[in-house]
Amino acid sequence: MKTELDKFYGLIDDIKVAMMTTRRPDGHLESRAMANQKRADGADLWFVTAEGSAKLRDIEHDPHVNLAYYKQGSYEWVSASGIAHISRNRATIAALYAPDWKAWFGQEGDPRHGTADDPRIVLIGVDVHAAVFLEVDKPKPIVLFELVKGWFTGEPAEPGQTYELTEPHR
Repeated sequence: MKTELDKFYGLIDDIKVAMMTTRRPDGHLESRAMANQKRADGADLWFVTAEGSAKLRDIEHDPHVNLAYYKQGSYEWVSASGIAHISRNRATIAALYAPDWKAWFGQEGDPRHGTADDPRIVLIGVDVHAAVFLEVDKPKPIVLFELVKGWFTGEPAEPGQTYELTEPHR
């Protein structure tokens, strides 16, 4: 039987892309799509970005972030909040490196572009402090029936099980 933490990681691994929300220095919130990276020591979740990006400025100003995931079709979702930190550690970058990163880093005359040795590559590690998520374990026709039933009866639809995690650890 899967633990709640296993279900959490299973959902985010399946969805793959989060909307990462940060707080800008002017106080406004900003979200952007960020792809999950494989797991490694040092953080619960890892993301890759480019040196000088606005999200790094935001995290340096306020490290609190929220990660929102949604899986269309199953209606599953995850909301995870935590503390982000920035890593320029070349060993961690090499351990997490994936060849598809090259698409996000233009060549700009440097033969290292998009490789694990590219000095522009920066990691964002997130230590998750709390998460809420919906796991749907029913076939899609049953989920749709639950939604329609809720619409007509006025009773809440129950497409799956909602879980809450506090301080999940690696």
